[in-house]
Amino acid sequence: MIPEPDILVVGAGLGGVAAALAACRAGRTVVLTEETDWIGGQLTSQAVPPDEHPWVEQFGTTASYRALREGIRAYYRQWYPMRSEALARTDLNPGAGRVSKLCHEPRVALTVLEAMLAPHRAAGRLTLLTEHRAVAAEADGDAIGAVTLEDLRTGDRTTFGARYVIDATETGELLELGGVEHAVGAEARDEFDEPHAPEEAQPLNQQGITVCFALSHHEGEDHTVDRPADYDFWRSYRPGFWPGPLLGFQAPDPRSLEPVPRTFVPNPDADPLAVGADQSADAGDKELWGFRRILARGMHRPGAFDSDITLVNWPLNDYWLKPLVGAGDGVTVQAVAGARQLSLSLLYWLQTEAPRRDGGTGFPGLRIRPDVTGTDDGLAKAPYVRESRRIKAVTTVTEHDVSTDLVGPHGGTRHRDAVGVGSYRIDLHPSTGGDNYVDIGSVPFEIPLGALVPRRVRNLLPAGKNIGTTHITNGCYRLHPVEWNIGEVAGALAAHCLTEGVEPAQVQSGDERYEAFARLLDRDGIQRHWPDVRGY
Repeated sequence: MIPEPDILVVGAGLGGVAAALAACRAGRTVVLTEETDWIGGQLTSQAVPPDEHPWVEQFGTTASYRALREGIRAYYRQWYPMRSEALARTDLNPGAGRVSKLCHEPRVALTVLEAMLAPHRAAGRLTLLTEHRAVAAEADGDAIGAVTLEDLRTGDRTTFGARYVIDATETGELLELGGVEHAVGAEARDEFDEPHAPEEAQPLNQQGITVCFALSHHEGEDHTVDRPADYDFWRSYRPGFWPGPLLGFQAPDPRSLEPVPRTFVPNPDADPLAVGADQSADAGDKELWGFRRILARGMHRPGAFDSDITLVNWPLNDYWLKPLVGAGDGVTVQAVAGARQLSLSLLYWLQTEAPRRDGGTGFPGLRIRPDVTGTDDGLAKAPYVRESRRIKAVTTVTEHDVSTDLVGPHGGTRHRDAVGVGSYRIDLHPSTGGDNYVDIGSVPFEIPLGALVPRRVRNLLPAGKNIGTTHITNGCYRLHPVEWNIGEVAGALAAHCLTEGVEPAQVQSGDERYEAFARLLDRDGIQRHWPDVRGY
């Protein structure tokens, strides 16, 4: 029998893990649940190398996020047969991918995250329940009284009461289950006067999801998979806003929307130590093999690896035909199934029909890597979710707070109640409403505590993409270090409220109470303000 915890954290993605760590660090007991068998969310079970801002090596994250990053590097230095030149790099990028300064394998992040939780599990403060999903939440007036979880292996159900509940699910499931006021999809333009919002609200207009997978390449071998059931559909599918078939190397540039060719050359000979990653200068997505490469054989002693490993999260396998949330469980199942078929079809197309630089077609030597994703079929355990249900918050972050076009490159809203920072372009992928990319400049931003506080419910806090953003501003708030920061603050806030006998809304609204909480965040290394840096 698991004792009732002080804090229940539902969802062990990056925000959930950070929330649990912060609450345990404050001495509170925590039950942390996760729908898959891997903690880490987008970094592990969704198999997405971290999207980060260009200053990440110097500042702009919390201390615990930096510890995660350095733990990943330390793992490679200790256990991998790296070249001496790679070992000497303080800014080691294990995969030499262009999307991030720290591209790496999902299992390495999983190992480090589990190590970070291990002391709290040993002390009895933390109970981790994997393969558990929330199926019900009981409202008690303006509070969540209890949450029921189902063991996905056995079907058994357990109900937990907790003084604070943190929703760290990928889609904001507790908001729906608990009757917490929230938004889904795109808000109407007149709600916040956002230039890029549609004229009317479109709840089912949501960013596409992606089922990622890992590939290596072995010339002379044939690893061609069975022809996917929906291959004929995806092979002929031509989106109206695309320059050609979706399964092709022509795709829009997200920033200009102009047709741009992508290149695909497995295992290039260039020294990976010469690769730079800076999305403010170059998005890095034109050369697909190196874009999200997570293991670079050239980083290691000769003969250690016969291929790089790259992560496939490309324009070619973004799925936007059905929404993930808000249209019923049946549509959700169909969306995930469709996304999986698209990714398998992309793999089969690459192996059999993709144009080669030498004039031939197909790369049969491409091998999908179940050992990397921890699954039987090699696809990621869960789809990469870019957009969640979002609480109706005390503070809603809008395009007017962060858009470079609206506030200038050095502008942006300075929040009285800042509890963290982040930076990324407003990056919306093609959506279920038929929209093309929206990818526009934004400024380094502060995270307001008011965006974590629901307008009505007193004991639920969001810990991820479900905070008070809009469809538009979610595009720059949804990335790995921001989700971690949000989760860490949610866990710290719940613990602080228990200690002080106050509620989140009181901490946010009262200057003295906020300042007392802010001192705790400062002590724990949570950066709340930016130095003078320019948006991109």
